[in-house]
Amino acid sequence: MSTLLECKDLTYTYGKKKALNKVSLNLESGKIVGMFGPNGSGKTTFIKLVTGMLCDVDKCIRICGEEVGEKTKAVLSYSPDRVPFRKESRISDLLDMYELMYDDFDKKTAAEKLQELKLDVTDYVGKLSKGNAEKLLIVLTMSRKAKLFVLDEPFNGVDPVARENIIRIMLGCVPEDSSLLISTHQIGDVEQILDEAVFIKEGKILFHRSVDEIRSETGKSLADAYMEEFR
Repeated sequence: MSTLLECKDLTYTYGKKKALNKVSLNLESGKIVGMFGPNGSGKTTFIKLVTGMLCDVDKCIRICGEEVGEKTKAVLSYSPDRVPFRKESRISDLLDMYELMYDDFDKKTAAEKLQELKLDVTDYVGKLSKGNAEKLLIVLTMSRKAKLFVLDEPFNGVDPVARENIIRIMLGCVPEDSSLLISTHQIGDVEQILDEAVFIKEGKILFHRSVDEIRSETGKSLADAYMEEFR
């Protein structure tokens, strides 16, 4: 097992506000990790720094041993908290676009997953329900042979059946030696698939531990442990 993501003493400010304060976090390969915290805790800022959407000026983050940049984008697959596709795009257009953008994109697998979910590749994005648009985004994200998958609020506004389908896609697509980092408020939906949990509050990591350890030491579910910590 190797370290995929290394972060040491990461601090990031917006004006006078510290969004992240000396954050240190290591993620190993082959893990599914949940990142949890209230709104404004620093989750989105951390994800934007990991994905290169914000610049880590102090070079505190490394992915597969490389500073965040073009090399890390080639091994990281990211699903944002909002579907970013144009409404007038067909699903087939997006399959072609991903194939051009990413050398590791498996178009055949993506098409098969879409068919399983009864999504027609000739459909326009603008005609999809919110749940189906989220499924499309997850299929495209997870159909790469990436080392690190980062999903920001993948269940945002979707119904329980759609959430179940999205989780099934995650589990069915992530390679054994890759890791999955999920930021979500829907703890109960992902608790059973997680290996580890990260709790973050006011820009600081409260703890990063095995989910089994949290349950055995607290006698509570992960969701209940979260409620107690942040109540």
